[in-house]
Amino acid sequence: MTEEEVQEIGDKIVRVLKTIFDPEIPVDIYELGLIYDVFVNDENDAKILMTLTSPNCPVAETLPVEVEEKVKTLKEINNAEVEITFDPTWTQDMMSEEAKLELGML
Repeated sequence: MTEEEVQEIGDKIVRVLKTIFDPEIPVDIYELGLIYDVFVNDENDAKILMTLTSPNCPVAETLPVEVEEKVKTLKEINNAEVEITFDPTWTQDMMSEEAKLELGML
């Protein structure tokens, strides 16, 4: 797989991630800064490293599953796995300017 193909698949994954919203905050999880990294290997398996707004997040059980399922809908992806981490801990500083504007923080 060429670097260009990997980039194209990565962009498609990001577009999918931008359709998933934290139910408590009206901003998608990508703009919230919950996605730390996206990896795609040569077998077209995706791994998404993400966090939650807090360890006690009410969607801790369902949000990672939703991310996996939606990423798997991409025809280029054979399998998807989500790894949750709290290192580094999520803070509001991780939100994009777009998210901060949407939430009236700018």
